[in-house]
Amino acid sequence: MRFEFKLPDIGEGVVEGEVVNWLVKSGDPISEDQVMVEVMTDKATVEIPSPHAGTVLETMAKVGDTVQVGATLLVIETEADAPQKATVPDEPQAPVAPEEATVADAKASATAPAVPSAPDASPPPPGTKILAAPATRKLAREQGVDLSQIRGTGPHGRITRGDVLKSAGGPEPTAQTAEPAGPGKSPEERIPFAGLRKRIAQKMRESKDMAAHFTYVDEVDMTALVHLRTSLKPAAAEKGVRITYLPFVAKALQRAFAKFPNLNSSLDESSGELVIKHYYNIGIAVDTPRGLYVPVVKNVERKTVIETAREISELAEKCRNGKANLEELSGSSFTITSVGNLGGMFATPIINYPEVAILGLNKIHDRPVVRDGEIVVRKMMYAALSFDHRVIDGAVGAAFTNEVKRYLENPGLFTLDLI
Repeated sequence: MRFEFKLPDIGEGVVEGEVVNWLVKSGDPISEDQVMVEVMTDKATVEIPSPHAGTVLETMAKVGDTVQVGATLLVIETEADAPQKATVPDEPQAPVAPEEATVADAKASATAPAVPSAPDASPPPPGTKILAAPATRKLAREQGVDLSQIRGTGPHGRITRGDVLKSAGGPEPTAQTAEPAGPGKSPEERIPFAGLRKRIAQKMRESKDMAAHFTYVDEVDMTALVHLRTSLKPAAAEKGVRITYLPFVAKALQRAFAKFPNLNSSLDESSGELVIKHYYNIGIAVDTPRGLYVPVVKNVERKTVIETAREISELAEKCRNGKANLEELSGSSFTITSVGNLGGMFATPIINYPEVAILGLNKIHDRPVVRDGEIVVRKMMYAALSFDHRVIDGAVGAAFTNEVKRYLENPGLFTLDLI
């Protein structure tokens, strides 16, 4: 029977998605719950499994195409009415252990057991699930390599790019082997502007088009907070938590929002209303090999600093491993972005629209400052806040910054939230 699979409602108000990778093609056999396509929404990349077993007749969108919810993604001939084959098919393909954010119903990929690695080149036992990133699978298709005949050398037996190239008979490229353009080689390279990079570009363009940005920068004396964090590190380590400055900043923001509620809001232009949030969901920008993700710590007001630190660490790790789900990447009311580990003085962050402000944290460094008429060395940091001037006046933005600064410079003001 011919079955048309339509892009499902993924939730969180998602109305469309971009096809970023096909894991099946026309003519491929497909099993129930096998991941067949990766679709990126404005929240995350999700792997979509097949609801039926059968054979792929046709894919209806190319990589890079934007597909509306309810539109047909591919057509499957289900097994119930498929013609009987005289030959025994190859072993079924197994779901891929996800390399991007997954939805809850992609249970097959989420529970894929690891393949034991071995130094020999013999293929894995029949029926072994194949662990390989989508990009590795694509390379294998291009090289004509059967992944089921490769024993991976990566963690837990994962098949790497090098494994595929070695099987195809070519050398594994390294970062040092790039060749200069020469006769017959193009002086330019064109890379599809798609996937997460394209989604980030769209969000940044939307923010700059819609919000009237202005940035206010002030310096913060972090000396007391540096000492407090140092003293709390052993207690946090006993609880299995690596404590950074971010949870303290999140708690300082929470306290400042009580005095400046308009900073924890969004502008609903369709209704002409400013939506004040009486919850404090702090987005934390995380740089990953795939691009920038913003996981969200929900209800910071209900959590201690230690609990907030644990959640930030867990969410960041999920993002770096491509495991964060839609719920964990949605619903922020305010965002923090930090480049302190990279150095520099300060940057002018772009608002995570439709929020009305964003806080940029920068490097903490020793600097001579004047205190009580004397020059002393203090731990100083520049804090850069960008505001939507349609909602936040300059004086309000400066006053809010001062309130956040007051808590960071005097962390004893919220010591009851620490442990």
